[in-house]
Amino acid sequence: MNRRELHPDSSPQAAYGARVRRLRDARGWTQDELAERMGYSSVHISAVEVGRKPPTLRFSRSADVAFGLVGTTETFEREFREIRQGSLLEGFPEFVEHEGRAAEIRLYEVGVIPGLLQTAEYASALAESAVRRGMITKEQADERVALVAERQAALLRTPPPLVLAVLDESCLRRPVGEPGVMAAQLERLTDFATLPTTILQVAPFTMGTDRPFSLPITILTMANRLLVSYAESAQAGHLERESTSVVPLLTAYHQLQAGALSQSASVAMIEQLRKGTP
Repeated sequence: MNRRELHPDSSPQAAYGARVRRLRDARGWTQDELAERMGYSSVHISAVEVGRKPPTLRFSRSADVAFGLVGTTETFEREFREIRQGSLLEGFPEFVEHEGRAAEIRLYEVGVIPGLLQTAEYASALAESAVRRGMITKEQADERVALVAERQAALLRTPPPLVLAVLDESCLRRPVGEPGVMAAQLERLTDFATLPTTILQVAPFTMGTDRPFSLPITILTMANRLLVSYAESAQAGHLERESTSVVPLLTAYHQLQAGALSQSASVAMIEQLRKGTP
């Protein structure tokens, strides 16, 4: 049987696949035998080994169990996360770590519902749209949706963080997925507004030039009162930890809140849109 030559130095994904083959060979297992141990097909194993199919979190965890790597420092899950972080915008992986520990989260979003407030169906619709446009693979789409769930799960800690969200009106009026997906997403927003540790506001189109931000931004207040901000465009992300740079952003955020609709007026707008009334 001919074996395709591997080039582990060509990419992190290729190195991952080569390591799967190396550990499999060391144990004398065929691809069929490893596939049975992991719950995958031998075709899938082969595709990962030669770098034709990117690894996923589920695949990595199954490989760790099969190879006895769970609890070690050499897990495939760790390697997978390093690969995934390498494909994210600069600063985002570190931002997510800070977000998972923040005492207060202030966010402003334009165009789409922010990840922390998305339903699984809404997140899937966004990811599937990116697949159809050829921007990402199906596996990468699955990981995007999984990352949204991971970030939301981090909010369920004790004590929970205070989350203040200001959504540009465009977030509510841009349809995503089937009508039922959008209706459920709008309902999620109204539920979010009822929580004791959240504040939800809408920045209406009528704010015009009074809106201090033109791009999405998140400002985190850590338990030690350290301020961290994260902003991104389509091509770049920037994590800022210098207070001299973050404090003016916090001031601008307060100005944004002052000009936005109150929470009750915001919920009323969301309810009107959910019911299909102008």
